[in-house]
Amino acid sequence: MCHVSILEFFIKSMEAEEFNKKRILEVGSKYVNGSVRPLIEKFFSPEEYIGVDIESGKFVDLILPAEKLLWYFGSETFDVVIATE
Repeated sequence: MCHVSILEFFIKSMEAEEFNKKRILEVGSKYVNGSVRPLIEKFFSPEEYIGVDIESGKFVDLILPAEKLLWYFGSETFDVVIATE
């Protein structure tokens, strides 16, 4: 879920060095009401972008509860972690 105010804040705040050539994990990535993912993938060049949620849906690459993220990926795997709601 991503309220329009979050998208507006994100557009005003994002910088290329934060996302270019970075490994990005979005927690709670299921598309409900918007997403920052299309913005990042359109305007930046992340090395990798993985969306994780507890249920299947648009922008969900992996179904996994948040408490198992460290077990699944290990530590220091991602440069950026995003959770918009």
